[in-house]
Amino acid sequence: MNTNALEKVALSIRALTMDAIQKANSGHPGLPLGAAELGAVLYGELLRHDPSEPKWPDRDRFVLSAGHGSMFLYSLLYLAGYQDITLEDIKNFRQTGSPCAGHPEHGLLAGIEATSGPLGQGIAMAVGMAIAESMLGARFNTDKRTVVDHHTYALTGDGCLQEGISAEASSLAGHLRLGKLIVFYDSNRITIDGSTDITFTEDVAKRYEAYGWQVLRGSMYDFEEILRLTGQAKAESEKPSLIILSSIIGKGSPKKQGSSEVHGSPLGPEEVSAAKAGLGIPPGPAGEFYVAPGAAEYFKAKAKTWKEAREAWRAEFEAWSRENPDKRKEWDSFHSGKAIPADPPVFAAGDKIAARTAGNKVLAAQAGANANLVGGSADLKSPNAVGIPDGGVYGAASRSGRYIYFGIREFSMAAISNGIQLHGGLRSFCATFLVFSDYLRPALRLSALMKQPVIYVLTHDSIFVGEDGPTHQPVEHLASLRAIPNVRVFRPADAEETACAWAMAMERQDGPTVLALSRQNLTVFPKEDPDWKNTIRTGAYIVKNSGASAGETGEPPDRVIIATGSEVGLALEAAEAAGGKVRVVSMPSRELFESQPRAIQETIIPPGARVITCEAGIRTGWERWAKPEDILSIDRFGESGPAAKVAEALGFTAGALARLIKK
Repeated sequence: MNTNALEKVALSIRALTMDAIQKANSGHPGLPLGAAELGAVLYGELLRHDPSEPKWPDRDRFVLSAGHGSMFLYSLLYLAGYQDITLEDIKNFRQTGSPCAGHPEHGLLAGIEATSGPLGQGIAMAVGMAIAESMLGARFNTDKRTVVDHHTYALTGDGCLQEGISAEASSLAGHLRLGKLIVFYDSNRITIDGSTDITFTEDVAKRYEAYGWQVLRGSMYDFEEILRLTGQAKAESEKPSLIILSSIIGKGSPKKQGSSEVHGSPLGPEEVSAAKAGLGIPPGPAGEFYVAPGAAEYFKAKAKTWKEAREAWRAEFEAWSRENPDKRKEWDSFHSGKAIPADPPVFAAGDKIAARTAGNKVLAAQAGANANLVGGSADLKSPNAVGIPDGGVYGAASRSGRYIYFGIREFSMAAISNGIQLHGGLRSFCATFLVFSDYLRPALRLSALMKQPVIYVLTHDSIFVGEDGPTHQPVEHLASLRAIPNVRVFRPADAEETACAWAMAMERQDGPTVLALSRQNLTVFPKEDPDWKNTIRTGAYIVKNSGASAGETGEPPDRVIIATGSEVGLALEAAEAAGGKVRVVSMPSRELFESQPRAIQETIIPPGARVITCEAGIRTGWERWAKPEDILSIDRFGESGPAAKVAEALGFTAGALARLIKK
């Protein structure tokens, strides 16, 4: 270990951080200044990575959970030689179009393993990555060859550890004995409001010991100690490790270090100058965006070592491939990102089956075709109907299992699923009741932001859950999920639609899909559109034309009922009762349909027709398609009672819809 060179790297991190944040007049200098030594030793001595091949499958993963300290990461990516970040990018920190965004964004720069910033989610995503590493290792490593063997690191702070999601994820990580997960805790005892003494006085070490973690302590400013502690963490295979490093926030800032003033605001020109003078950085232009002599040379020398390690892995991988051609073929399939089409179960018109039950049959088919499909639910395996037949249970004793018991941890379940997906090689899903999407929504939002195709199976999708009452009857949830950009919501109306929705979810590669599935039985209905399995891919299709309407005489309908989920059956019953030229349209994915060209939309919903919408939820968003008086919705909380009685009490029946149609 070259201590002198590491000191130069740490100095460079501080210099780049101060200038980038000051130039932007925005940012969080406290963490990068306070944890620069960890950054130097992490990227220089600890991480198994190669900036010239940043997506090397067996690289170590690093997640900056405390994403507000993003200049910590950008400085290190630049110094270490990641090729798609330039000094100009750093000079444009937090500016429109710069890949050096305010918080790290996955996809903008190689080396950013996850989008972070919403505190605590980074830890949970790191847990997911560690789970993925162990799953893939169990599947692909052989007695003779090891092709999956890396660690997952994360850097967290006081803020992350105050968020509840870190407790959820850390509890599960300890239970699962994820020995290859190592979390550094930048313990500077400062948050935006001031000292942690005002809010956060628990014994973090004891908490993590209770979770089943190995807890180690040291100084942020002792390179040898950090190396020693990390070695100790890597030697512990049965427990994840928390390395608590005592630090000084904003270290190097003469007047502001150790205070909340340096947490989230630029130092100011005078303090930057004073800090540079104290650190020995040249004044004036020579000291602007300064990289200390020796820092770049240190990383250039490391580049050879990194490349040799990667090439050694590649040689092992090629030898493994020759010895295990079937496994290599499966490896390539796992890492392609593409789903293998599955033969769905066959359902017949008239079958009565809940969408969740049909979904389980389809999941079984998808899991049979796609051996990398993994996931689980938040203590609702049976109610969500998401078991994987013959998939086995993942746990400390069996890393080869594909079903994960997440426990009652909806938020961390979703964030962990993001981590599994981000790792590569696996396709993740998770499940809970639709009403509890409130608990996991921030992680679903990150799925969408990161364009990760996590599948969310959300059952018990309406007031028709009945006796559980308004606490478990979602009414605003479909609208709230549709409001998140890049989230695709499917609410299938019967078992056949459920199979199509699952297939489209598996095919999608650029964002998450929500499958909102019914608890109650739904009757499989005949579809008038003979090509409906293709038409449904637009988000909507014609289920039935009643009377002398299109499909019989070529005349357009004068009324169109748009319904989703269980309400399609309601609409068919109401249309029959209402009579006249009525078209029933199933719209399982409103936002997908709304993204179609106008010509496609008008084929299904002809201009000039009166449009009535029917969905067991709030009306928000349906105003685009129907006048307020033509929307049958539920704009209040539900009731506790048998499903049919609840619907009657809320005025949500086929009779009520028929009266609206005839109005």
